[in-house]
Amino acid sequence: MRPRVVTVILAGGKGTRLEPLTRDRAKPAVPFGGLYRIIDFPLSNCINSHLRQIFVLTQYKALSLDRHIHLAWDFLSRQLNEYIEILPPQQRLDETWYKGTADAIYQNIYALEQENPDLLLILAGDHIYKMDYSDMLRFHMDAGADLTIGCIPVPLSQCHHFGIMEVDAQQRIQLFREKPREARPMPGSSDKCLASMGIYVFHARLLFDILCQDALNKDSKHDFGQNIIPTMIESGYRVFAYHFRDMNRKAEPYWRDVGTLDSYYQANMDLIAVDPVLNLYDHDWPIRTYQPQLPPPKFVFGDQGIGPEVRRGEAIDSMVCNGCIISGGHVYRSILSPNVRINSYALVEDSILFEGVDVGRHCRIRRAIIDKGVRIPPGTRLGYDLEHDRRRGFTVTESGIVVVPKNEPPETFLK
Repeated sequence: MRPRVVTVILAGGKGTRLEPLTRDRAKPAVPFGGLYRIIDFPLSNCINSHLRQIFVLTQYKALSLDRHIHLAWDFLSRQLNEYIEILPPQQRLDETWYKGTADAIYQNIYALEQENPDLLLILAGDHIYKMDYSDMLRFHMDAGADLTIGCIPVPLSQCHHFGIMEVDAQQRIQLFREKPREARPMPGSSDKCLASMGIYVFHARLLFDILCQDALNKDSKHDFGQNIIPTMIESGYRVFAYHFRDMNRKAEPYWRDVGTLDSYYQANMDLIAVDPVLNLYDHDWPIRTYQPQLPPPKFVFGDQGIGPEVRRGEAIDSMVCNGCIISGGHVYRSILSPNVRINSYALVEDSILFEGVDVGRHCRIRRAIIDKGVRIPPGTRLGYDLEHDRRRGFTVTESGIVVVPKNEPPETFLK
């Protein structure tokens, strides 16, 4: 008999390291790849894995995320016991917000219990990857596990960014530490360790009991990585590691935590390679999203010659969404969301432009992320003088990416 699985997606984080992109939206609602939102990836994985009982736990600045889920994911049928339910903090016990990842589940135990699940699949709402969760669920049942954690090898130098685990020959986890300064190499590798992907399979009733105990512990941070997982291992529960096998059909598995502006930028740039490491063109594992009714992209003016001073609408090594008009401008190695306009003689290179951005004539844009609705005055140079960009008030990342906030007024560019 197949176990009844309910999926919970944790989508309530502030995403402070992604500011200013998260200034007005939740981290899982940040656009990705021109057309998508970050949360479309775990949601698509669920649907492709035939998991159709899903709760999305929201918290901060959730309006954009709520709207997107209703527009893009409202095709499931409650009459067939299929649903994607949005759960803000219920505050059934007190009036506090979520104190940690474990507390987010604890505060929603009442709603989860109504579904009578055998297993809970818990996911983060802010990672980019393609995965068949049904394989992990089978592994969990075959191993007789109380908890199974999805894991992936990462360089030892990055161990302080992840929950790190040590396993025995049967993949049973012997030790789990959250973001340690140092870590031991994993078996079979001298330079990598085994990191948690933030993907968990729990026996539901057991998890509810453990969360109720944790809620009474005033010294706990009510977090899976810092409290729940180490406590379960120390208490002798059967906690196993499941090695990530993705559906990307590439030599190396693809999983990205896009929690910083630089990692977010690089993950987007991964998409525009001739042979991208993340394949969005696989019809067997589609990534779903909301697509507004827009005309195809248009490229106009075709003067001959070389250089940005030639009036020719073109986009090379780029992704251009519907509604865009490349009106005599040049786009190289960039991603354009819907309804972007590039006016004559403008040059956009190595950049990500969100919906509705308008780039004026003779602009020069390089290595930038420009949020929704920004109108850039003619002749503006962005990304060429980083100190000047900082004085304008724009965020400049460690790797030199300039980030322009949503609806930034044109006057800012004239400073």
